[in-house]
Amino acid sequence: MDRPLLTAGLCIAGCLLGLLSLPALAQGQRDPELKSLLERALADQACFSDKFERQVWFVAMQPRLATMVKDPGEREDILHHVQCEAKRLGLPPSLVMAVIDVESRFDRWAVSSAGAVGLMQVMPFWPRQLGMQNEQLVHIPQNIRMGCTILKFYLDREKGDYTKALARYNGSVGRRNYSDLVLTRLASRWQFQ
Repeated sequence: MDRPLLTAGLCIAGCLLGLLSLPALAQGQRDPELKSLLERALADQACFSDKFERQVWFVAMQPRLATMVKDPGEREDILHHVQCEAKRLGLPPSLVMAVIDVESRFDRWAVSSAGAVGLMQVMPFWPRQLGMQNEQLVHIPQNIRMGCTILKFYLDREKGDYTKALARYNGSVGRRNYSDLVLTRLASRWQFQ
């Protein structure tokens, strides 16, 4: 092989490895307390089920979500798990919808430049720490359960301050861009009741 080509190839490989080893902003999510909450959340399979409230939620949210998620079964799955997890944790389900909208535009296959995966863009180190497979991050129930648990953890840590909690969730502490975007999306598209 030509020496300049080999040198260029090694430089490119080194640069790519360097980029892959850069810490993601959401690496701050490695709190030991958060790990135990996620372990309990994944073990807890009970789901809130009030048929009337569930029906009202679906009627209100299906048309809004239909423009982004074409498959009716996937839409139903997302709405079901958002409502159940939000109820389980005492989160506003419309806030969860706004987070998913901003994080992935409801694309469960989304992967961020930092490596976060799925609807709620959960960091891939969590499955390894929790004894799961990485591909479980694209499964709607697991991703929403983990994302909601992380969001609730930060809301509790920030004593209910949405702006600060959302910045922690996104790894943008001290900046308002992400929080403002989620809150604007909440008010303009996902507000419910």
